[in-house]
Amino acid sequence: MMEQQVIYFVLLQLLIVTSERLSQENLDFDGILPENPKDYDRLQPPKENGEPTIVSFHVTVLSLDSVDEGSMTYVADIFMSQSWKDYRLRLPENMTTYYRLLPVSWLKQMWRPDSFFKNAKKVTFQEMTIPNHYIWLYYDKTILYMVKLTLLLSCAMKFETYPHDTQTCSLKIESLSYTTDDLVFDWEKHVPLVVDESIELPQHNLVETKLGDCSQIYSTGNFTCIKISFTLKRRVGYYMFHTYIPTCLIVIMSWISFWIRPEAVPARVTLCVTSLLTLSTQHAQSQKSLPPVSYIKAIDIFMISCTVFVFGSLMEYALVNILMGEAEDSAVKRGLANVMAISKVSEGEPLPNGTRRVSFPVMQRKREQALLIDKVSRVAFPLLFLVLNAIYWTVFLNSSPE
Repeated sequence: MMEQQVIYFVLLQLLIVTSERLSQENLDFDGILPENPKDYDRLQPPKENGEPTIVSFHVTVLSLDSVDEGSMTYVADIFMSQSWKDYRLRLPENMTTYYRLLPVSWLKQMWRPDSFFKNAKKVTFQEMTIPNHYIWLYYDKTILYMVKLTLLLSCAMKFETYPHDTQTCSLKIESLSYTTDDLVFDWEKHVPLVVDESIELPQHNLVETKLGDCSQIYSTGNFTCIKISFTLKRRVGYYMFHTYIPTCLIVIMSWISFWIRPEAVPARVTLCVTSLLTLSTQHAQSQKSLPPVSYIKAIDIFMISCTVFVFGSLMEYALVNILMGEAEDSAVKRGLANVMAISKVSEGEPLPNGTRRVSFPVMQRKREQALLIDKVSRVAFPLLFLVLNAIYWTVFLNSSPE
């Protein structure tokens, strides 16, 4: 007897589940429409009591990547949900759960928000392994539409403080054809935004995310708009090792000419010119990833200042060479072409035939002036370069974004 009761109970439960599944499988779109289908207009939002329809948004940011300064774009992978209440719909008679999953093909037959991404250049809908979207109908006639998208978004970047800049990039969602009299976008009250903590950008730190409103008045009316703002702070480490440190070493290399004797013309000129050309190449390389903006950037200030220092070392030798040339010209004018000046020959060196040792005060004084300039430059150039670096790093490291 007990076994018969157990079998009867199991068969009864299977019958209930089977009938429920069959009834839900037979659910069609007409089953949730009003009794008079003409009362449902899929082009008109469900304005209850004449109030605009409120659509609540939730966004989950899965990743941020491919920040491209050249094209001023970035890529975002997101889950986006839109929920609104459509009082015109009827609940299925067999609906016994908190929500019911609806066929996504019904999207073409029912009203839904005409939202679009205002600053998107390209939107990719994910279809692997199945189309990544679904619709839920809740027991209070709220409809939830969830979709996964990959967005290529434009971002107006400013490079005045590059590479110490902080960029603010946004994701804007706006209504295409309904004004605020019919439709209003708002953020979900409980959890409007979720940003994956594992997001890692190669050259930026995501320092802040902020929700906002971007509604705008056009010639046809006021259109609702909401936005997410991402604050990206650039990391300086890459530029330290690939731009700043090599550039400083090039400048320091040009100072070696101050320790080379003035008579070694090829050595000093070659060293300064090589440093200048290398610095020019380094400057061009630092601008490679940027658009050709017309204003000066922080890295331009540093590179131009370094170029001035290298060019200054070349001009310093030009001055030294002029003084040495004046000394030789003075000796020639006095008819001492065959006289070996004491400044050019050490005491222990043998003198060529027909040449006598003469101490020539004018030539000696000119050479001493040239050597003094070299000695002063050995101290002045490094000190001025340290002052430049102190001012540069103090200003731009402590600068705050507008």
